[in-house]
Amino acid sequence: MPTPDQVVGHASPRHEALSRVDLTPAAASLLRDLTAQHGPLMFHQSGGCCDGSSPMCYPVGFFRVGAVDVHLGDLHVDGLDDPIEVYMSRSQFEYWKYTHLTIDVVDGRGAGFSIESPEGKRFLIRSRMLNDEELSAFGLSEALPAPPAT
Repeated sequence: MPTPDQVVGHASPRHEALSRVDLTPAAASLLRDLTAQHGPLMFHQSGGCCDGSSPMCYPVGFFRVGAVDVHLGDLHVDGLDDPIEVYMSRSQFEYWKYTHLTIDVVDGRGAGFSIESPEGKRFLIRSRMLNDEELSAFGLSEALPAPPAT
């Protein structure tokens, strides 16, 4: 799992300093290469089926998002003019809303729907639970049950 100093980029729909999603330097590098080849990109966190639970990367406009999707934030990648929007289905977000996601990349091929597949790479998610500051900032601290009294 990447340490905080190994994470680049940030996304925050409500708070500049806090984010629900980040990316590793390796993912940022691949995104710069893919953007040069295909133009502006976006991610949709897959909910399963054919591609498991992988972050799927598409050229902007190739995947339609709508009212059933949650915008997790925008990744600001050094060297790219446009931020990379990150989405997840609303039903999946209900399970993941207490989780911070870091997009990483590894060698190997996914199932082929995501744009990095021909490069012999695949994006994947590394996750951790949101910390107390993030829970509060995202309005989730009230939703947590109180710890048992000791």
